[in-house]
Amino acid sequence: MTDQQYPPRQPYGSQPGPYGYDHDHGHGHGHDSSAAPAGPAYGGYGGQEAYGGYGHRPEQYGRPGQYEQHGSHQQPGPYAAPGQDPYGAPDVPAPPHHPGPGPLPPERAGTAAAPGAAATTTAAAPAAASTAEAPSAAPRRTGSPIIAPGLAPAALTALLAVLLAATVQVSRPVSAVAVVLLQAVTAAGWFRLNGMWPARQGIALAFLAGVTADIALLALGAGNASAVVIGTLGVWILFVLVLQLRNHSSPDERLYALTAGVTSTALTVIAAGHLAAEPDAVTVGALAVAAAALARALPLPRAVSVVVSLSAAAGAGVAAGEFTSLGGSGAVLGAAAGVCALIGLRVASYDFPSRFVHMTAGVALPLTAAVPAVYLLGRALA
Repeated sequence: MTDQQYPPRQPYGSQPGPYGYDHDHGHGHGHDSSAAPAGPAYGGYGGQEAYGGYGHRPEQYGRPGQYEQHGSHQQPGPYAAPGQDPYGAPDVPAPPHHPGPGPLPPERAGTAAAPGAAATTTAAAPAAASTAEAPSAAPRRTGSPIIAPGLAPAALTALLAVLLAATVQVSRPVSAVAVVLLQAVTAAGWFRLNGMWPARQGIALAFLAGVTADIALLALGAGNASAVVIGTLGVWILFVLVLQLRNHSSPDERLYALTAGVTSTALTVIAAGHLAAEPDAVTVGALAVAAAALARALPLPRAVSVVVSLSAAAGAGVAAGEFTSLGGSGAVLGAAAGVCALIGLRVASYDFPSRFVHMTAGVALPLTAAVPAVYLLGRALA
């Protein structure tokens, strides 16, 4: 729509009407100024201040009911630009600019559909909220997956360590009872730690490998410990491979089961090293592991807990060495056994809170991991 230029005119009432009548007569198509409402005209269109203060043009705007008939299809007046409020009221929105009669523009249709869309959105909001709340109601695992076993597994570790330290001073066959218990808990705990449960065949193979090593050590003596351990591992790992040949799972699952079975078998066979080590070294190492496990279970900061655990292990080694032939060198063996025990606890902690994992792997791994230190340092310090 083109902008029209109109010559300036005198104020309303000082010029003759469009049909030859003067405004003062109040006849014909002219409007009496006394009948027009004072102030800005919104519904009557007759005031002088209508449309921004320009003079009233009856022939331009026609009858007052004309806007009511056409509604939003009427063109804005010549003195109001599209988008500008033609009524002079700042808080009243202007009708959208549309060139003539016809269907509503797309934005107008979208505005008309807005209440329905708002109702749909409002109705869908509770459903969306309930859908979002449904998964949150299920228990979720949050936080670090590294969680220490706690005080109860540490107490069981200390009990098993004291049993081993006491029986090894009696005789090796008697101490084999404590070693067999340690091997059973180690085999079950390692499979459970790897998320494989129930793995009855794998646990049975690993446990029988440890028992075989115990029997061989008791029969052949501690001097043949290396040959017994290597031979037992070779035979029973072969059995683990045969077992996995019967597994019809996917290749990835078979490889995972194979690694878990081999590792569990190796750990149970290594646990038999308590029967091959020096009895005094076994006593010192077992008591050091018990002290380290109990100290690690105390509610202390991580760095402080590690220092306290190692100090407790060395102190237990010194105390146990005074009652054995190791003497003051028991501190070295105790500290080394304490380090191995902390490593075992750290491995057993790599799982979300699982009571079965903590009560099996968390109990056995500290004592099993300490076997190399007990065996090697015991032979060196004896």
